Amino acid sequence: MAANTISLSISSNVATSKNLNSLHSRRFVAPPTICFPKSNPGLLSFSSTTSRSPVRASASQLMNEPLHDQRSLTSPTVVEVDLGDRSYPIYIGAGLLDQSELLQRHVHGKRVLVVTNERVAPLYLDKTIDALTRGNPDVTVESVILPDGEKYKNMDTLMKVFDKAIESRLDRRCTFVALGGGVIGDMCGYAAASYLRGVNFIQIPTTVMAQVDSSVGGKTGINHCLGKNLIGAFYQPQCVLVDTDTLNTLPDREMASGLAEVIKYGLIRDAEFFEWQENNIEALLARDPAALAFAIKRSCENKADVVSQDEKESGVRATLNLGHTFGHAIETGFGYGEWLHGEAVAAGTVMAVDMSYRLGWIDESIVERVNKILERAKLPTTPPESMTVSMFKSIMAVSLW
Repeated sequence: MAANTISLSISSNVATSKNLNSLHSRRFVAPPTICFPKSNPGLLSFSSTTSRSPVRASASQLMNEPLHDQRSLTSPTVVEVDLGDRSYPIYIGAGLLDQSELLQRHVHGKRVLVVTNERVAPLYLDKTIDALTRGNPDVTVESVILPDGEKYKNMDTLMKVFDKAIESRLDRRCTFVALGGGVIGDMCGYAAASYLRGVNFIQIPTTVMAQVDSSVGGKTGINHCLGKNLIGAFYQPQCVLVDTDTLNTLPDREMASGLAEVIKYGLIRDAEFFEWQENNIEALLARDPAALAFAIKRSCENKADVVSQDEKESGVRATLNLGHTFGHAIETGFGYGEWLHGEAVAAGTVMAVDMSYRLGWIDESIVERVNKILERAKLPTTPPESMTVSMFKSIMAVSLW
């Protein structure tokens, strides 16, 4: 099947943040060079000089694409995560769970364990099992249905995955499939990394948050009462299958939560994408299929490029954590699940931007634009009142994003 493979080229020139101020007033003729200052890799930083590396699908070309219904496309868009012999595709498109060959080509062996939760299972478990077994009767699929919510992202719940795998006598040739949002993806991935010291793993994210961020890059793990995601492993999937039809059943609050991560990519490395978001945030909230397809694709391109450069977060990948140190402190201190991850990240992003302004790294116009777009996205811009300065300091002291 033909696929539209998209890759980005990013240069490493040092730039200043002042260019972001003029985004509204200028038209883009050539794609900007997107840069990471060596002294502050998380700084909002853009340059309008021409990239020294070839761009096979430029931001300008993509931004000027007409918003047409992506359902007319029969082949998925494919974004490659380039990790040498561990590279893998991200398939993006509508109705991909109906294309059984996409999943089946990445299944190892004849035994599959689908890990999902109580909310997603009634909607997509049967469809996923059908996609795994259609025309392939030798494959046997087991499933484990976990409780839904961030508060269950812990060792007790993780053991339910191991219990099912052991009871089913799954061997090293089996494949684990994560069907759900970020919590399911993180736990299933960590289980796959640990079971029999590592088995095959596929991601099928069903939320915006998971589709644009957590399913890509191999970060897996669980929470501890003292901090979020402190127990886990880097473990890459064989593929990520993003069926945008699954967003049709996503609650409005979850939809808004996922946009926090979309906005993050525009702020840290993709000026044109941020401008596009400012012009299309209401379309995203309204679930315009073309706007969503573009936002998911562009976000995955950015995430894939960063992960390809820095898989285990020794440098540039840390920029993906914009707002997360404050945000994770909110989730830990306020109680896992009280705020959705994207809600906490949104408030954390405002706090990080405010800190940058106080340190003189950015000017006030950027602060205003960040606040405005998050408010339009129906996301919180202040932390919970119960979160004190001392709580932030004590939690952030052990935070590892």
